[in-house]
Amino acid sequence: MDIALALIGLVCCVIGILGSFLPVLPGTPISWVGLLLLHLTDAVPMNYTFLGITFFIAITLVVLDYVIPAAGTKRFGGSKAGAIGTTVGLIVGVIAPIPFGILIGPFLGALIGELVFNKSDRKTATKAAFGSFLGFLASTFVSFFTACVFFGLYVYKLFQHSEGLF
Repeated sequence: MDIALALIGLVCCVIGILGSFLPVLPGTPISWVGLLLLHLTDAVPMNYTFLGITFFIAITLVVLDYVIPAAGTKRFGGSKAGAIGTTVGLIVGVIAPIPFGILIGPFLGALIGELVFNKSDRKTATKAAFGSFLGFLASTFVSFFTACVFFGLYVYKLFQHSEGLF
């Protein structure tokens, strides 16, 4: 049973890394589930502090995945309408069955929000939409980095306690 939990946990960590790029998978939380499964084995002692800290990080990053693109919009001169458009575009981009919807959605949402609701000129609206896109890229990078760190922690703990597992 321990080997099965460890293997499923490893798969979760790998899927978590992929999920940091794929919009349909919440990458960091899936990686955290991999860490949890490893700690549920008899070989690795349960560490509630470690799991609590990594859980907090995972949940924080899920929230930031929606906040950072909106903050990028505001940073590049967008208004509240552009920030709301970014968030709506991100959600629609995840749901919509169009290729690269997660990339296009926040950009178009900010652009439409600025053009329609604020009557901004194209230059200002495009700049705000570009900020949204940069915010999305920053959010993706942070999620990828964190999922890789979780994978590294998984491998470290696995090898540290591997004699009790195999």
